[in-house]
Amino acid sequence: MDFLKSAVASAISKGPAFPYSFGERVDIDQTIWTLHNGTKREDGSRCSIFSFDVTANKSRLPLAKNALRKFRTLRHPGVIKVLDTVETDTYIYIATERITPLGWKTKRNAISEESVKWGLHNVAKTLAFINEEATSVHGCIRSSSVFTTDSGEWKLGGLDVLSSMKEDEAVIYTYGSLTPDSGRYAPPEVAKGGWDSIKRGPVSAVDSYNFAILVIEVFNGGFSSSDQVGQTKGIPVNMHASYKRLAHANPKTRLSIAHFLEQGRKSGSFFDTPLIQLTDGIDNLGLKSESEREEFLRELEAVAEADDFPEDFFRVKVLPELLKSLEFGGGGPKVLSLVMRIGKKLSDEEYESTITPVVVRLFSSPDRALRVCLLDNLPHMIDHLPQKIVNNGIWPQMVTGFTDLAPLVREQTVKAVLVVVPKLSDRIINGELLRYLAKTANDEQPGIRTNTTICLGKIAKNLGSSSRTKVLVAAFSRSLRDPFVHARNAALLALAATADLFTEDDCATKLLPAICPSLVDKEKIIRDQANKTLDLYLQRIRKYGQTMPDSVLPPPEAAGSNAPRMSTPQPGGAGAGWAGWAISSFTNKLATASGEIQPNSSAATTASSERPSSTPPTNSTSSATQSLSVGQSRPTPTFTPSAPTVPRVSSGLRNATPTMSDVDQEDFGDDWGAMDDDGAADAWGAAEDAPPAATTKASTISFDDGGEPDFEGWLNAQAQAKTKAKNPLPKGLTKSKPVSAAPKPSVARAASASITTRAKPVAKPATSKPVKPAAKEEEDDDWGSAW
Repeated sequence: MDFLKSAVASAISKGPAFPYSFGERVDIDQTIWTLHNGTKREDGSRCSIFSFDVTANKSRLPLAKNALRKFRTLRHPGVIKVLDTVETDTYIYIATERITPLGWKTKRNAISEESVKWGLHNVAKTLAFINEEATSVHGCIRSSSVFTTDSGEWKLGGLDVLSSMKEDEAVIYTYGSLTPDSGRYAPPEVAKGGWDSIKRGPVSAVDSYNFAILVIEVFNGGFSSSDQVGQTKGIPVNMHASYKRLAHANPKTRLSIAHFLEQGRKSGSFFDTPLIQLTDGIDNLGLKSESEREEFLRELEAVAEADDFPEDFFRVKVLPELLKSLEFGGGGPKVLSLVMRIGKKLSDEEYESTITPVVVRLFSSPDRALRVCLLDNLPHMIDHLPQKIVNNGIWPQMVTGFTDLAPLVREQTVKAVLVVVPKLSDRIINGELLRYLAKTANDEQPGIRTNTTICLGKIAKNLGSSSRTKVLVAAFSRSLRDPFVHARNAALLALAATADLFTEDDCATKLLPAICPSLVDKEKIIRDQANKTLDLYLQRIRKYGQTMPDSVLPPPEAAGSNAPRMSTPQPGGAGAGWAGWAISSFTNKLATASGEIQPNSSAATTASSERPSSTPPTNSTSSATQSLSVGQSRPTPTFTPSAPTVPRVSSGLRNATPTMSDVDQEDFGDDWGAMDDDGAADAWGAAEDAPPAATTKASTISFDDGGEPDFEGWLNAQAQAKTKAKNPLPKGLTKSKPVSAAPKPSVARAASASITTRAKPVAKPATSKPVKPAAKEEEDDDWGSAW
């Protein structure tokens, strides 16, 4: 092989320039030529090269020169296309389109019956032209003279003895017997009378007989001897009659190839197949009328659905015509579907060079039907599209579908997100995509809202960890309140599918409260799914709870000896019951308070002058004053078990004295506000059920306690009523001189009023009322000068 390449190279160097490079040799039999794969040096395009060594095969040089001349002069779509030729005294080179010997496939039965009929039809058309229009005889029809191109089309070669019957000194008469294995393929009249006998018969007689042998070869994988001619083994039934007439022993009654072709094209005959009709009408598809195009596309679709169409032909011939019709001829969705079906058989390089540029341009088309078809076929093309093309070419055009007026376009765009999201960048996913999905989650079409929820559940793992939780919680919580039953069901299914993406704290504080209302949904399908989803979250939280410590507080011995100690409720004592620990805790904290209490309202003094009969008596004024002034502990007030009360400091002393709200009670208002899932993410923050004005107004209204007693308002109302009922003390009795060692008696009375007010039992809940200012005469007394 290396010797042959070197010999060829040296021969080329001595002769005229041949701008093609020789590649590997291709096995071929029954020919005088050597076939090589080659490439064009200028652009690297593929080709084939026939070479003839003059010195090694000088006796057959007339055949090679005849073939060279006929290749140069005969131009027909069914004949191998010649690119360039070189002839010298030592060699002849013929560069052609890239071809493959037909025998490679027929010997392995690698061609379907429909493709074989299509190939025979092409060869028959070429021979009919040679016999009828060119009045010539090919004289060497056999499988070794037929080649297949990159498109799968059968092309005719072997023009060694091609001769015109108008020539008196035709090559076939003199050199016909020099063709390899000519005796086995020769018709009966030639075998008896030589090649001169063809002058007495029809022009097509020799080629008709050889064409019958070609039919045997392609349907049976080969030809052994002349005894096989006329047998119908392996040949389709509807071809038997015409085939036998081709192989008739009498050349004058032998069926010509043109008549054979005509009989095969009749309705229902052997050449009346969708594939043959398709190949005849593929040229100039964009110039066909609307009705002609529709008819052609129906035939093309029927062939493509059969799955036995010649892939090479569709790839090389049909696909370019379809793309031109799609982009410039208004082919529409049907043409696009066929393009996608053919494109599945292409390699990534071929797909990127042929289909990808067209697809990117089509996404900018305003045709809604074409856009929907593109989105439907996106799964077929996404694997062939590079990530850069998706992010920079397709996505910017695709996002217009999220806001399109047609609901079908919006819905298909949401569904297509699942296909393109693996190729999208993180910036697009956590930015543009979430903003558009936030809009479709509030779409007026329930189906689009449902599909948005499903889409979020399936792309949850692609979302960024920083925004995933708040986006999903807000989106799924909103869907759980959707009036459309399937939207609620989709939210529950999505929550179940994404349970492992949330922390245990989020599951307990955000998701379980959102799921629980669905347990009493009016639809049974929602209730059943809610129970399944709830069980899933509960099992996870319980499992997590088992791994948590019993307590995070330090052990008692670890605390300092001076640390305040909360009293322990005693069984059966005054503090027994669910509120016992809370009361004890509060009174302990109150007992540790030190410093002087500074009353800032006359209402406190007024309240101290009258003690309800149900309040236990307090110690003397001097004792109480001394206890509060020096910071010592004070005895805890005694409460009867039958009427437990919640101690409360009068509102006038709230700034100076630690109260229930300041010491033990946390403000849960902010936490409940944070539970509002509508504000979980920027894109999902707009409230769905109330306008912004309503939200602003609601923030100025006090929290509705749902009918719970307002103890502060009730105590203030009682104190005010008693102040109005009693006459104020004379000023002479209320005024006293300051004492240096102890606080003023007014301070003691204020403290006494504070304690008695806290100990007052609650008779019944009272509606909260605004505290009116004290009477005018109270403001005129001398309490202010005492402070």
